[in-house]
Amino acid sequence: MSHRVINFYAGPAALPLPALERAQAELLDFEHAGMSVMEISHRAKEYDAVHNEAIALVKELLAVPDNFKILLLQGGGNLQFAMLPMNLLHSGRKADYIITGQWAKKAYKEAKIVAGDAARVIASTESEQFKRLPRPEEIKVNRDAAYVHFCSNNTIFGTQWKDFPATGGIPLACDMSSDFMWRPFDVKPFGLIYAGAQKNLGPSGLVVAIIRDDFLAMCSDKLPSMLQYKIHADKNSLYNTPPCFSIYILRNVLAYNKSIGGLDVIYKNNLEKGRLLYGCIDRHPQFYKGFVTVPEDRSFMNVDFFLPNDEITDKFVKEAKANGMVGLKGYRDVGGIRVSMYNAVSVENVATLVAFMEEFAKKHA
Repeated sequence: MSHRVINFYAGPAALPLPALERAQAELLDFEHAGMSVMEISHRAKEYDAVHNEAIALVKELLAVPDNFKILLLQGGGNLQFAMLPMNLLHSGRKADYIITGQWAKKAYKEAKIVAGDAARVIASTESEQFKRLPRPEEIKVNRDAAYVHFCSNNTIFGTQWKDFPATGGIPLACDMSSDFMWRPFDVKPFGLIYAGAQKNLGPSGLVVAIIRDDFLAMCSDKLPSMLQYKIHADKNSLYNTPPCFSIYILRNVLAYNKSIGGLDVIYKNNLEKGRLLYGCIDRHPQFYKGFVTVPEDRSFMNVDFFLPNDEITDKFVKEAKANGMVGLKGYRDVGGIRVSMYNAVSVENVATLVAFMEEFAKKHA
């Protein structure tokens, strides 16, 4: 096997090695078809089996009730920012938005383009540089909202919702691109969940969406066909040629997740990774300074922290790379260090980073 680094990139991000090895073994001859899965018609039975298995695994791993549809879409989370209000905010409907970072802000911006004043901000922590999440008492949901939109995890600033916003029964709509399937959760309060694949699920070019039947029934049928949730649901996400290879890798990743014990095991691993990394940061508060100000809001997927100065930060990134760890440079608008430890990043990978951090702090503190 060729050399593999420890990948802490924020996305596209690490994938489970067994899922990639399965793709490697099947790349030239998939299911004895004499061709790659990338070459097979999306109408062929060999691909159809992969497509339906991927959908079934999403349902199984998350215990999705029967009154939800699983959609496999294109256009990334950015298209969903517009597609959601285009489908829902018609006939006088309005929606509420919670702003906790760049992606939540972009979702609101797109909704404003589509629906104008029908899109409303009901809570934001932008004035505090998104260093925390809104507290429950700061979130004032409008009773006429068709949905309440939020982003479950903040890849840039490193916050994450552990308890979802309480809405009094109004459907939640959520961008879960960066922490989808990091743990089990109850999908029933959600009208729509969408997640770009390139963080926790597979390669870029694919969005997994879960939409509730009553939410789907509210969607517009006056849009171009590719923008209608109803059409994608009716056609089992096969209205047009889907991103077949991305869906195939999604199937491989989800099948691997199931084989290791499902989301309960993944959640346990993610908690341990967080314990290790935040434990190291908290042991060296004068050297590693966390960005998030409220400990319970800390993300288990993306961790931001700062070192004493830019020179030491650059040295940290270079020495980590020399030790086989990549993707640690902070996001350009924040700086510092960002550690992205999605599902495919192992406990052992994080333990290796923490050992490096401990030694680095001793040398440079």
